[in-house]
Amino acid sequence: MTGILKQVSRSPGGLPKRAITEPVMLSEASVDGDAWRNSAIHGGQNKAVLMISAEFIDDLAVRGFPVFYGALGENLTVSGLDPHLWRFGQRYRVGQDAIIELTTMRTPCLNLDVYGPEIKSELYDARCNAGDITSPHWAHGGFYARVIRPGVIQAGDAVVLESDIA
Repeated sequence: MTGILKQVSRSPGGLPKRAITEPVMLSEASVDGDAWRNSAIHGGQNKAVLMISAEFIDDLAVRGFPVFYGALGENLTVSGLDPHLWRFGQRYRVGQDAIIELTTMRTPCLNLDVYGPEIKSELYDARCNAGDITSPHWAHGGFYARVIRPGVIQAGDAVVLESDIA
């Protein structure tokens, strides 16, 4: 599976995250310059970055949700990769050098209510938490990932499935 990194985003804390137009370092901690409002819930080794499908964000926007790339707090907005096929432990190469490993499915928080309280039900349902990959909402809210190998990334880079099992 190969996709394209549509946008790299960061913020000084909270939503939305804004596009980075130049190459940026993806380190073990996150995208350089990225921060979280609540580091007890967000960030850390296993939640260094959040990856979301561009096609899903596009669909939400078409249906009237006031969202855009970075609005949902994602660092990596990717196209061409079906989130229904994303699994814990998969490793993806981003750009030439960076490697990430999917660790945790994102559970929507109250901060997303700025886009309408019903957005959370578009991103997630209880079956996802139980690991039910048949849920129609599987990975719509994205996956957190840890950074296995740092590297410089930028919009337009390839995002390539390197391995299904860590």
